[in-house]
Amino acid sequence: MTTDLNGLKMLELKVPPVVLALIVATGMWGVSALFPTLSFDLPGAVWLSSCIALLGVLVAILGVLAFRTAGTTVDPRVPEQSESLVVSGIYRYSRNPMYLGFLMVLCAWGLWLGNVPALLFLPVFVLYMNRFQIVPEERFMREKFDGAFTRYCTGVRRWL
Repeated sequence: MTTDLNGLKMLELKVPPVVLALIVATGMWGVSALFPTLSFDLPGAVWLSSCIALLGVLVAILGVLAFRTAGTTVDPRVPEQSESLVVSGIYRYSRNPMYLGFLMVLCAWGLWLGNVPALLFLPVFVLYMNRFQIVPEERFMREKFDGAFTRYCTGVRRWL
């Protein structure tokens, strides 16, 4: 049996990450409503989830600001419009702080929902982002920025 790699490739860079995060958040809410018996009580959930969500928003905003300061595109669907390789600020700690911020907000949402099946959406988000967003972006960045991007990747992790 052969896998249709072209079929999978056509999904690359198609769904804006913020839209994907909203889809995942909606799915998390839906599954928590479908399986209320798989919910759990977490003491301080509101406080904890609020802190994680705020930190996630801050991380994502710092990523956007670094791109704006460098004068490069923040639209991840068109990596060919990248004008510069951003390696300073929050990008010293994560190659994808905007995506990390979305993941943190989704994690906070899952904790607030307090539902085990809802939390299972988190690894799905990471797997989708890695395969259909980050890998194609990194492919382009290697082509455009060659050795500089490869050196950057050896010193900074993809997520955190």
